[in-house]
Amino acid sequence: ASRGNGTLRQGPSPARQNARMETLTQEIAAVAARLVVEDGLDYGSAKRHAGRQLGVPPRTALPDNTLVEAAVREHLALFHADTQPGELVALRRLALQWMERLAEFRPHLSGAVWHGTATRLSDIYLQLFCDDPKSAEITLIDHGVDYQARATTGFNGASVDALSLSAPCPELGEPVGVHLMIHDHDELRGALRAGADGRAPRGDRQALLRRMAAEAPVP
Repeated sequence: ASRGNGTLRQGPSPARQNARMETLTQEIAAVAARLVVEDGLDYGSAKRHAGRQLGVPPRTALPDNTLVEAAVREHLALFHADTQPGELVALRRLALQWMERLAEFRPHLSGAVWHGTATRLSDIYLQLFCDDPKSAEITLIDHGVDYQARATTGFNGASVDALSLSAPCPELGEPVGVHLMIHDHDELRGALRAGADGRAPRGDRQALLRRMAAEAPVP
């Protein structure tokens, strides 16, 4: 509160401040969702870009991924309902092909292609669970697949090897990035635990086939 001309002024009430923060969080999520869908940004980059676009203070709390994903689904329904379902199916079919090729490494699909929010700008993320961490790389070499190896953060926060390649997608008429995250076989059980939202964070080939069948439009 401040005093001027003998009058006591009260600042915004806590309820009003909370409402403003909630509105700002939703605005950031909406802008981030547009950047994810239209520019192919990952959630973290999209949220940071959205904050800068809206001119929010640097330490402003950003929306969590659950809120951004909900905004992504809303954006897709509003602006891409006629194209996104077909693009998603094309990406899932390509993912199935690679899961079949790499079946010995127990591939599990994650990311936007698994969760159903992918567009033609999305990459495919497969987690492989290997007895020998170099075995998947050797398989790519044996089949003449060009790839780039790098280190990235795995689903449990630890650093893991990632093999990135470009795969043709005839249905989309363009190549798609496929990223293979290499995990130890012993990590598979923990990888299948439901997330905080109760959803499966990833699924194997059979789980993906079931999901595609369940989400297929009724003729």
